[in-house]
Amino acid sequence: MAIELAAATPIFRIFDEAKAREFYLDFLEFKIDFEHRFAPDLPLYLGLSRGPLKLHLSEHSGDASPGSTAIVYMKGVRELQAALIAKQYRYNRPGLAEQDWGLECTVIDPFRNQLKFLEQIK
Repeated sequence: MAIELAAATPIFRIFDEAKAREFYLDFLEFKIDFEHRFAPDLPLYLGLSRGPLKLHLSEHSGDASPGSTAIVYMKGVRELQAALIAKQYRYNRPGLAEQDWGLECTVIDPFRNQLKFLEQIK
């Protein structure tokens, strides 16, 4: 059998469920794929998606380190950045940077995790 790799799913550490929902659901427009807790008073593990992009958020201390970064390759980064700015979200107004490797819009969540939306320009 040949080796075949599939898409990776980053896990970001979160500390405040309400802030995470506000940021990822309202601001970035992800949808919830699943939610899991071992008991009602234990940490949340949340699966999100926006189109084919999958992301997991975890309150579990061993799952990830705060301040992680994921690069999201995409098309339409200018439009994404304009849509995010138009929301006038109080805590994040991402810019657009032309890099040697492409056009980049970096969004930082309330827990210092970064999503770098990158459109490669040829």
